Amino acid sequence: MGNKIVIYIATFILFITGLLLGYVLSQLVLGFLPLNLLTLLGTISLITIFAIVYYALFWDLRRQQQSQPSPPQTQPSPLQTQPSPPTPQTQQPIADLQPDNRLRNKLISLVAGDAAAAERLVEQAKQEHPGMPDKWYWEKAIADVERDRR
Repeated sequence: MGNKIVIYIATFILFITGLLLGYVLSQLVLGFLPLNLLTLLGTISLITIFAIVYYALFWDLRRQQQSQPSPPQTQPSPLQTQPSPPTPQTQQPIADLQPDNRLRNKLISLVAGDAAAAERLVEQAKQEHPGMPDKWYWEKAIADVERDRR
């Protein structure tokens, strides 16, 4: 929560500084504001503030993205046509118990966008092979559809 407040405040400062900098520069270009030492130092300070806040904000966002580990993306080999062999559900890690969105989307695209048909295929696999993790059922349904298309 603390990092979000810092991001919101930095974004607000960046917005206000950008508006002020744009106004001062437009007035200088249009000739309504004389170019003297005060306007020069004011413009330079606005540019400096804008650059520092911009750098700090995006450095913090980048640091947050790098600190969050991303799950490894593994692609199944094209030769693999069947899902992995059945194993009891108690031996599967917790991450494997929930269907992967990638698997769900792949199955739905294989059945021409019919989400209900995809769910029916998974339910059919659950009835035929009870006690397996959800991910296995989705893989089985995908393999069955791909096999049937050959």
